[in-house]
Amino acid sequence: MKTLTTLPFLLIINCMVAFAQPASRPLDPPKTEKREEIESYRIAFLTQKLSLTPEEAQRFWPVFNQFTAEMKTVKANRVSKRDMKNDIQNQSDKDVEKMVDGEIAIRQQELDVVKKYHTQFKQVLPIKKVAILYRAEDEFKKELLEKIRERKGKN
Repeated sequence: MKTLTTLPFLLIINCMVAFAQPASRPLDPPKTEKREEIESYRIAFLTQKLSLTPEEAQRFWPVFNQFTAEMKTVKANRVSKRDMKNDIQNQSDKDVEKMVDGEIAIRQQELDVVKKYHTQFKQVLPIKKVAILYRAEDEFKKELLEKIRERKGKN
């Protein structure tokens, strides 16, 4: 039984190590490859933090993937913060108000998605693991930002 739990985890770690190897080509990989690499790292990170049993993993990942897809859809409608900063000084008060109201609406949509899936997460995981999931998501973001900063510092 322990081998069944350890084997998928080792496979994920193996994939992470393979992705972590420097590219043999001089150009950076396309964005889709980077996204896949990040997503693989995210899966391994969450799997390790949550200590999912095979049964939990089988029920959890489909729900989590739906959650992620819905959040991406909502976030795709968001005006980038860079655009917001650049345009504010050159726009009328009404346009800026419309932009800010749109941002608030997007945040509400994100909250609605989180609330919807919170209920589903509680159905497939014990509540302690749901709490760990939320904390692990934040830890993953912080760790990813640190890695990005490190890479930029090396270049």
